[in-house]
Amino acid sequence: MKYVLVSGGVISGIGKDTIASSSGLLLKTTGLKVTAIKIDPYLNVDAGTLGPLEHGECFVLKDGGESDLDLGNYERYLNLNLHHENNITTGKIYKAVIERERRGDYIGRTVQVVPHITDAIQDWIQRVAKIPVDDSGEEPDVCIIELGGTVGDIESMPFVEALTQFRYKVGKGNLVNIHVSYVPVIHGEEKTKPTQHAIKQMRSAGLIPDLIACRCERPLDEVTTQKIARSCQVEFEQVVTVRDIETIYQVPLLLEEQGLLDRLREALMLDQLSVPSSMVHKGENLWKLWKKTVISKPYLEPLTIALVGKYIALPDSYLSVVKALEHSAMRCDRKLNLVWIDAEHLEDATLQSDPTTYHRAWSQLTVASGCICPGGFGGRGVPGMVKAAKWARECKIPYLGICLGMQVAVIEAAQSLCGYKGATSEEFDAQAEHRVVIFMPEGSKEIMGGTMRLGTKQTHFQVGSEWSKLRALYGDETVMEERHRHRYEVNPDYIEELEKVGLNFVGKDETGKRMEVVELKDHPFFVGVQAHPEFTSRVLAPSPTYLGFIAASIGCLDQVIQEIRQQKTQTNGTVNGASQSIHF
Repeated sequence: MKYVLVSGGVISGIGKDTIASSSGLLLKTTGLKVTAIKIDPYLNVDAGTLGPLEHGECFVLKDGGESDLDLGNYERYLNLNLHHENNITTGKIYKAVIERERRGDYIGRTVQVVPHITDAIQDWIQRVAKIPVDDSGEEPDVCIIELGGTVGDIESMPFVEALTQFRYKVGKGNLVNIHVSYVPVIHGEEKTKPTQHAIKQMRSAGLIPDLIACRCERPLDEVTTQKIARSCQVEFEQVVTVRDIETIYQVPLLLEEQGLLDRLREALMLDQLSVPSSMVHKGENLWKLWKKTVISKPYLEPLTIALVGKYIALPDSYLSVVKALEHSAMRCDRKLNLVWIDAEHLEDATLQSDPTTYHRAWSQLTVASGCICPGGFGGRGVPGMVKAAKWARECKIPYLGICLGMQVAVIEAAQSLCGYKGATSEEFDAQAEHRVVIFMPEGSKEIMGGTMRLGTKQTHFQVGSEWSKLRALYGDETVMEERHRHRYEVNPDYIEELEKVGLNFVGKDETGKRMEVVELKDHPFFVGVQAHPEFTSRVLAPSPTYLGFIAASIGCLDQVIQEIRQQKTQTNGTVNGASQSIHF
């Protein structure tokens, strides 16, 4: 097993995840099987109870694990299905060690950070790195490890010590450390001192930089690169520049141009590995398709999509939604122009308190080609989302409701079409007369962490739903699988009345009692899904749900459906697999 450790210095949030994912992709283009692990030094057991405005979205894995959003980046780049154990937190490590101590595994010994915590970290990495995570079903060849935060943080010290020991444990030629640092430009001058101090602190902690990735707004001057190499005691070739570029999907191309793959091949002695010719050919085709997909064309017609949400103050709250929209826009040869609209700004209360903001928000919404309402929790902003859903329904504008967005569409229909003016969700008003959305009976109101309906679940398209646009986007299959994360569901007691006024619940769970998909028949595209299909969207294989929404917003949905049906025939049932020929 080979390991690539990606650590960071100076400041956090400078793109370690992108560099980790890009490194993994370059290795995958050689035919190697790649997996990834993210280390988060916070005490939370997982990301399920973290607020989106503080930490960004919670990415849901196939097995239901609630993880850091960086795992979503790994999955999108590398086309993987990671497990909950691929996200290591301080909480998980300490919980495991304390449980062992309580069982008596350490009986008679003093349990300490070194060696017990550090050993637990190393054992976890080695065990999880061997778990198959791609369609081959085989043990990976290389594991990408991203250490969250910055080296020097108090909370990450046990992990730094563990990784220092780990380098010697796995032996020479089996681990490469890429350290990501920031090079600021002040008054036109590139400043190297922060990077020098970061490398010095890194070395003092025990880690050794094999490669230094310098993040900067522009390409670094050669003299700057030479100064960094000389000051940090590395060769000139060991310093790569990761400048700001048009899209993060072009970072692998940027790194490949600077010889990163050659450096990894040399340092990890990859030439000694035996890679089947079929895998080498597969990797070559992957690289060709990646370059064809991500290299921007000279001019792309813009497509304006309005995202009406609760957490727009931090765009990372909807990171997977944005990426899924980007994937579909790239597939349809359009440049995504995403307009962020705070749902509260659409409400009548804002008209009274701040008319300018109210009218600006509505102006932005009404000129958009499509409207998406993503997931969320709590009642704040919901009246604005209800208004957005009503506008999209009445004006025949493509609408996609995700999780809460689906529930909002149901609430709007109950209010406007069924005449239940006070219709709402039990989440917002537990005493309301018409609770058209209710708490799921198997859920827990006492324990918050890990008690939602999580992970991949099946949705069964109902008899008579052959007309459904969403079903056609999934290749006219009878079942689709997507990942879920919710506590509330549509109240089955109101289904008959809602269907009488035009809402069609074309998708349900295996019991037939839980509503999964709602759709309008006489509308260009009005779809609500209880699942989160953005979690399975890939750069080279967009989510069918999002692809349909984008295509409807462009006006080429029929063409997309026709192409998908053709692709299904050609690929023997694979609906959203990558194909070089499908661009609309």
